[in-house]
Amino acid sequence: MTQLDSKFIRSQFPAFEEPSLNGWGFFENAGGSYPCQQVIDRLNKFYRQTKVQPYYNYPTAQKAGAAMDDAYRCLAAYLNVSEYEVHFGPSTTQNLYVLAHAFREIWNEGDEIILCNQDHEANAGFWQRLEKTGIVIKEWCIDPETGLLNPDDLNTMLSEKTRLLAFPHCSNIIGHTNPVANIVAKAKAATDICVVVDGVAHAPHGLPDIGSLGADIYLFSIYKTWGPHLGLMTIKKEIMEQLPNQGHSFNAHSRRKKMLPAGPDHAQIAATAGVAEYLDAVYQHHFSKTVSQAEKGRQLKTLFQTHERKLLTKLLEWLRQRDDIDIVGPDKPTLRTSTVAVIPKRKSIDEVCTVLAEKKLMVGQGSFYSVRPLEGMHIPVDTGVLRMSFLHYTIEDEIDQLIDGLTAALD
Repeated sequence: MTQLDSKFIRSQFPAFEEPSLNGWGFFENAGGSYPCQQVIDRLNKFYRQTKVQPYYNYPTAQKAGAAMDDAYRCLAAYLNVSEYEVHFGPSTTQNLYVLAHAFREIWNEGDEIILCNQDHEANAGFWQRLEKTGIVIKEWCIDPETGLLNPDDLNTMLSEKTRLLAFPHCSNIIGHTNPVANIVAKAKAATDICVVVDGVAHAPHGLPDIGSLGADIYLFSIYKTWGPHLGLMTIKKEIMEQLPNQGHSFNAHSRRKKMLPAGPDHAQIAATAGVAEYLDAVYQHHFSKTVSQAEKGRQLKTLFQTHERKLLTKLLEWLRQRDDIDIVGPDKPTLRTSTVAVIPKRKSIDEVCTVLAEKKLMVGQGSFYSVRPLEGMHIPVDTGVLRMSFLHYTIEDEIDQLIDGLTAALD
């Protein structure tokens, strides 16, 4: 099996050559990844050469529009969807806010939606608010001990009035990877329903093959997948045609602007094509066979996750030996992504994080907008968890640095 060339991977990220970051281990990737060089180059080029209104007849505007078109086309190919199904917005949270408003216009009082308390607030809170307008909310609850969802619970929840099911590909705290395709199939077999999947915590570990998952709407954050601060969502054509325009009235005919109350960020959209360019470079370095972009994405996802799982195995083996911390979610690397939340038993999270910072380790602490799963597992929201998240550009030396730092902080 092909092994990830970490030296090559890290050469694609300027952060690893940045003097101010030298010696620091970055373990808050779930909050936002380092950007790759290709994204930075495209953003810089756009601001230097084509920072004008795109698509007018003069050459600079044409170049600006072409740069944006590249992003839709290249990302769609990797995600295995049509470029007309790709939509950019300021963030995943704002994309979901707009979606909730759009769907409410086509639903009737008494219609039902199923939410789960494993999800990030963005894919729960905005839908939850629709209860005030007469929509019936059903909650698909996690196991309070494991944090996992049981798909069989949906058997008694789905009905002829169900209009939407929203759940995460994985939680940004619990980390368990849900069987999206199976859940979608179960829901579709039971009723005519729209399935919305929050992929924010999953996509950084390898872009999803959305075409094979079956979800009607899939959302993730580009700034957590090596790119600029944007949210990306894919919406199936038939769903998009049903949704009322949320943008300017005169943009109702525009697929790209229909779900944008304000104008798009031209430069950041253009820079997003750098994510695909980066993946092209990684594929070319590791593989020789000519395949489609979707197949490249599948192979790269396996490559990334195999590397991450090796590092995750080492970290989890060390964590399981400790009697002074609790691991949130599964403790087996085959069941989760490389986002690991823990709760110290004998020291406060603040105390632990202070020592970790002294050891030049960047970690996160708090609720991470996942109040619902914390409450579902009876974890105090005010203190939250200590979260350590890493991606394919992380190396074993950094895992060792993290373990050494945790040892010093916990002992």
